[in-house]
Amino acid sequence: MSKTKIQYVSTLYKGGEKCRQEKEIELVPDGGEENGLLNLYPSVTYQVFEGFGGAITESSGYIYGQMGEEQKTQMLKAYFEEDAMGYRMVRIPIDSCDFSLGHYEAVEDEEDRAFEGFQLERVEKNILPLLNDAQKVYGGNLEIMLTPWSPPAYMKTNGDRNHGGTLKPEYRKVWADYICRYIKEYRSRGYQIKRLSLQNEPKAVQTWDSCIYTAKQEKEFLRDYMWPALQENGLSDVEVFIWDHNKERAFERACEIIDETTDPMITGIAFHWYSGDHFEALGMIHERFPDKKLILSEACIEYSKFAADDDLKNAQKYAHDMIGNMNHGMNAFYDWNIVLDENGGPNHVGNFCDAPFLFDTTKRELLRRNTADYLWHFTHFIKPGAVRIGISSYTDEVEATAFLNPDDSIVCILLNRTDHDIEVNVRLDNKMAQIVAASCCIGSITI
Repeated sequence: MSKTKIQYVSTLYKGGEKCRQEKEIELVPDGGEENGLLNLYPSVTYQVFEGFGGAITESSGYIYGQMGEEQKTQMLKAYFEEDAMGYRMVRIPIDSCDFSLGHYEAVEDEEDRAFEGFQLERVEKNILPLLNDAQKVYGGNLEIMLTPWSPPAYMKTNGDRNHGGTLKPEYRKVWADYICRYIKEYRSRGYQIKRLSLQNEPKAVQTWDSCIYTAKQEKEFLRDYMWPALQENGLSDVEVFIWDHNKERAFERACEIIDETTDPMITGIAFHWYSGDHFEALGMIHERFPDKKLILSEACIEYSKFAADDDLKNAQKYAHDMIGNMNHGMNAFYDWNIVLDENGGPNHVGNFCDAPFLFDTTKRELLRRNTADYLWHFTHFIKPGAVRIGISSYTDEVEATAFLNPDDSIVCILLNRTDHDIEVNVRLDNKMAQIVAASCCIGSITI
């Protein structure tokens, strides 16, 4: 490669104010330096990365509706313009979730198994306006992932959208057809439904919309009901993801569900981050099932676990998790709500959390959080279709991942969470450049 310079863009915070710095550094001949090296190996390639996105929930759409036109434009450009964060995907709940104004279902009559009363009134009111405006800024159809948090209450053993419960056996076909109807309703309006996960957090009994599936139940529902329903409804192109829960048991779930029969039905495994790193679990899934995609379908800073005002630490948590996930096979990333109010809501059970953008409904101010700045270092530089490449680093104090973009540019993301500056000698094809990863800093190298 005839690379001669590197561009280094870094973000840190001084006195609470964002400081973004850009430097151009010459690549010089490798003089045989052995210390402080970060090696890049573009000839060693791993997974293809498909892109970034976030969730459009009823809560996000409701808050978006209260924003001024200039604020709406500012936020949407930050997310969906290619030269900004470059989002190209969204995740949308099937019926209500915790980040809804309350419960809602497309079919409320348990006798209506033909779905004659199917309606998307709440979706049309609060979700589609935000989705439509996002697509205008993006300049085309965003790729949509649909996910149910719970079947309608009458389909469940506990008769309640909340508190877990399971899908009644006699409703398995009805529920599969219901999901297909949801997909077809979106597609009839011109939206691009690309992905479906079978159930959000199937192991969690929540105080909000939730439903439990054992591995056996999820496998049977997919094999005997959901997959046949997709075929019958002409939806065989929809990618199907299993699990959609935390990483600590993702490997076991994949092993329990994927066999000779279900293998062609499953595109991949969706996962969350709430139980910790468990990057090795992703690596094991990739080794055991190399043709399956790994997508992070949800991440957020929960106020029940983390301080709302610790902006920097929360942003660093995002970057640490993204680097670890990428280095163990992640193919796509979906953040959670793209905007919430100043309290981290609304949420109909008080399960508040942070988002990259908050809108203060009292002061009428749009607040860009540090997480948005940290996300930008990934989403702006790593392009759809990028291939992860090999790296080796001399220290774990600088966390790093690297990709080869479709235009042949190399991008390397560096994270320094320590309280001291760290010198890094970036080495590529017998050339080197020295940079300083400042204390509590994230940076993006482009070569």
